Amino acid sequence: MTKPRKKNRLCSLLGIEHPIVQGGMIYNSGAKLAAAVSNAGGLGLIGAGSMRPELFGEQIRKARGLTENPIGVNLPLLYANSRECLEVALAEGVKIFFTSAGSPKRAIGPLKKAGCVVVHVAASRELAIKCEDAGCDAVVVEGFEAGGHNGRDEITTMVLVPECVQAVSIPVIAAGGIATGEQMVAAMALGAEAVQIGSRFAVTVEGSGHAKFKDAVVAAGAGDTQLVMKAHVPVRLLKNEFRDQVMALENQGADREELADLLGSGRARAGMLEGDLDQGELEIGQVAGLIDDIPEVAELMTRLLDQYHSTLTRLCRE
Repeated sequence: MTKPRKKNRLCSLLGIEHPIVQGGMIYNSGAKLAAAVSNAGGLGLIGAGSMRPELFGEQIRKARGLTENPIGVNLPLLYANSRECLEVALAEGVKIFFTSAGSPKRAIGPLKKAGCVVVHVAASRELAIKCEDAGCDAVVVEGFEAGGHNGRDEITTMVLVPECVQAVSIPVIAAGGIATGEQMVAAMALGAEAVQIGSRFAVTVEGSGHAKFKDAVVAAGAGDTQLVMKAHVPVRLLKNEFRDQVMALENQGADREELADLLGSGRARAGMLEGDLDQGELEIGQVAGLIDDIPEVAELMTRLLDQYHSTLTRLCRE
């Protein structure tokens, strides 16, 4: 595997070799995926969004048994059990927290008191500034190309990254629509110091999603995803019967309550973990169109880094 020539601020902050962070993805980011990414020199994250606190603790311990390298957790703050999950992670000795879906002020106090690195996910320049003001060590800026829950403003990664790099002094991690080494180079050229990759890591051997879900992503094109449910909680979904129902309801002017009733509970689990490709919620990014295989993480990391360095070499020659 090709190694970068020197560490940047973000790699030094997280204690990793390569400027690649795995996204914390509901029902896709368990211990096996996080450990595999960390073993390959990136930062693996265990996603708390789909786990009860006791399972979350088990996954942290399992990951620790699979890697000696740093791992972190992703903690969406919108869930009712987010405080319990935070306490579980602290009790397990986790030192790297990526928070999202809420104000970082809700969690940063106890995390900084425990000596943790705190990184928050933002979908706008204004929110990135608030992350720095709150005391975050870095910020993930996520363009609306990303899969799963998303910003309402539909700001693309190519616009959002330079906006935020100019607005804050803390390291910026680019996310949304990144699945190749060439795209990593583009993000770094815009001022990012690392990338966060979700969808591409979800569709690996170690990703905990159902085989049917992974196969559906491989078969999909970039135009097969769409950001929906903006009146409720915006989410980018792969085309299926459920998404068609959501879009039909939105076209009728549905309000938040009507969308929430249609969504119900358990659709994300049904779709991504259990493989219900018709009525499940299939969260994936626009990079679905670039995903055409299901490799092991080690192979994927080698590919990403080779693409990254060969692209840099080509550009330096031109």
